Amino acid sequence: MELTYYSDFAVRLVNTEEPLRGTDTLTSVEAVRALFGVHQYGARRVGEADVTRLRAVRTRLRAVFTAAAEGDEARAVDLLNALLLEYPASPQISGHDELTDSGRPNWHLHLAEHPSNATAGYAAIACMGLAFQLTDLGVDRLGVCGAAPCRNAYIDTSTNRSKRYCSDRCATRANVAAYRARRRRERSLNNRTEDGSQPSTATSDR
Repeated sequence: MELTYYSDFAVRLVNTEEPLRGTDTLTSVEAVRALFGVHQYGARRVGEADVTRLRAVRTRLRAVFTAAAEGDEARAVDLLNALLLEYPASPQISGHDELTDSGRPNWHLHLAEHPSNATAGYAAIACMGLAFQLTDLGVDRLGVCGAAPCRNAYIDTSTNRSKRYCSDRCATRANVAAYRARRRRERSLNNRTEDGSQPSTATSDR
């Protein structure tokens, strides 16, 4: 079972919205279908109602990432468990369409499509994938990008648990901003030192 791939469903959905920028790309049936990627069998049932339904799931998934990023592991787990109960997954063994070198089926687990609607299918895959990553890697591997105003969700799969940003672009932007802030502080301190003056206190003769 490609756990990393399935957990990406959760990340992709959360990142269709950038709250601090006021942008939202989850606005149409076509946008919902695009979220499914190569799993187009799940996108066949997409309708207008799935836009609203998936937005609601997105809000709840973002709350999971936010709780994890804030160090509230119990809340992150409780929120994800609630989603898992509402959107149960159905693991099944597959392999008829993929053969080994010896010509035998390459049996593997995958998450079967949900019978009710596109949102239920997508949410089941996203939540189960996220649950596997959370229990395998740790709750602290779920993060929210630290480069303001970006608040994209990410899963830290680095060996040293060092990821703080959703992308190299955001990491570079944050580093440049931090460098410029340090330079401004240094210049301000140098100016005060060279001037040697202290703020004057006004006095009046009495």
